[in-house]
Amino acid sequence: MKKVFKSLEQQIEILESKGLKINDYEKAKEILFKENYFFVNGYRHLLINPNNNNVFVEGATFDELYAIFIFDRHLRNIMFKYILIIENNIKSIISYQLSKKYGYKEKDYLNPKHFRYDNFKLSQVSDVINKMKRQIRLNGKQHRATKHYISNYGYIPMWVSVKVLSFGIMAELYSILKFEDQNEIAEYYHISTSELAIYLYLLSNYRNLCAHEDILYDHTTQRSIPDNRFHQILDIPKVDDEYIFGKNDFFAMLIILRQMLSEDEFHDITNEIGYEIDVLDGKIDSVDTKSILNKIGFPDNWRELENID
Repeated sequence: MKKVFKSLEQQIEILESKGLKINDYEKAKEILFKENYFFVNGYRHLLINPNNNNVFVEGATFDELYAIFIFDRHLRNIMFKYILIIENNIKSIISYQLSKKYGYKEKDYLNPKHFRYDNFKLSQVSDVINKMKRQIRLNGKQHRATKHYISNYGYIPMWVSVKVLSFGIMAELYSILKFEDQNEIAEYYHISTSELAIYLYLLSNYRNLCAHEDILYDHTTQRSIPDNRFHQILDIPKVDDEYIFGKNDFFAMLIILRQMLSEDEFHDITNEIGYEIDVLDGKIDSVDTKSILNKIGFPDNWRELENID
């Protein structure tokens, strides 16, 4: 069916025709104008009647739909803030490891012989190094710190060049490091090298989602984190021997953050998310807030994650 332009009034008519109650038409039109019908309506699934996918649950209001939209935005902002902390940490740790071991100039830390040289990784090593060189070349003269080193020393040490390298590139860089270098970095977080490789991939994925204001609540990644003690201790339910929460969803990200943030940082993110949930709970009447959280990937006992040693 061909999609055509709809006026604000027509957009509201569509929502009303599906049973959504509009308490303030002018406010609803202003929100749709500023926020975009497509994106606000993207949260309708959380208020849809489970017995009829074409209508909202009885009593659902536009204010509730918008409250969920704002809740997701705030979750996204919280997640972004703490992913940036990990991004900075991992960039610092990787650059320290490579600079300490191989040298601080590009010709040293980007030398292919300092990465995995097995046949399986050879083409990837070349690809990642070329990507890094390209990002440094394109972005190096735009950032104050890298520009300073280029102008005054003619090279950019790795602890500075990471400022212009994307998180995605850093995740790829970790995957081509020699096993002993991967292991030394992973040991800092008390996780395995394979876990850290997956974690960095997922963190990069969610970082980009948050940066571009994409819908967070139902986002899942292609790769899943391994089963771990957090799934077991929280007694997360299984279907077909697979945990239903915390594998490739938002809660999986919280499990990652639990292992990669400091105790104080994770305490802060838990409180910030808990506050947003409380705010949402005060604005939603037509459905149980727990059902919304479950659809996002939150088990009922999600806050206990903070107390697991």
